[in-house]
Amino acid sequence: MQVEQIPVGAFEMNCYIIASKQGENCLIIDPGDEPERIISFVEKNNLVPERILLTHCHIDHARRASEVQKHFKIPLFAGEADVPLLESLNEQAALFGMERTELPEIDGFLDDGETFNAGGFVCTVFHTPGHSPGSFCVHIGGSVFVGDVLFFDSIGRTDLYGGSYPVLMQSIKEKLLVLPDETVVYPGHGPATTIGREKQSNPFLNPAQMPLT
Repeated sequence: MQVEQIPVGAFEMNCYIIASKQGENCLIIDPGDEPERIISFVEKNNLVPERILLTHCHIDHARRASEVQKHFKIPLFAGEADVPLLESLNEQAALFGMERTELPEIDGFLDDGETFNAGGFVCTVFHTPGHSPGSFCVHIGGSVFVGDVLFFDSIGRTDLYGGSYPVLMQSIKEKLLVLPDETVVYPGHGPATTIGREKQSNPFLNPAQMPLT
């Protein structure tokens, strides 16, 4: 599996393009900003996008997804519980002094445990609320793309609309930590990690790693 990580926008959000090899079909995850960079990579590598998946609908993950969606004329999928966030993207943008954009159109809603084929792979999605009500992770082979649910040495924030620390921790423990330790974790910000590493070193998951005060 080939994974291209493209940090985009002011929030350095990781957009992912996943394919089996150059010239094959691909899946695009979270094309939230700088659509020209995403489109250029896809076209230079002769990839054929099949669908867009939004892990959640915060501004950095979704704001300019419509431009990629319209360019390639492909369907976009997201969690139904995040529709209010999607509908408020321009209000979110105004808070950060960003211009208004055309909202992406959701072609279908994700269901917990649903599988689909994209980029030559079988993909399974997990509903992982807590960071947002409609957050989803997508598991592909030995990797999982987690949006803002889990990070290298951290977890997603829970002080935004629909956030909940207990719900987020339940999502992580029941949907992610049950995966094999060698599973590669691709987060929405920052470097990749593994499930095993986060079990051992993440202070939110292993109290022994919490710094002393």
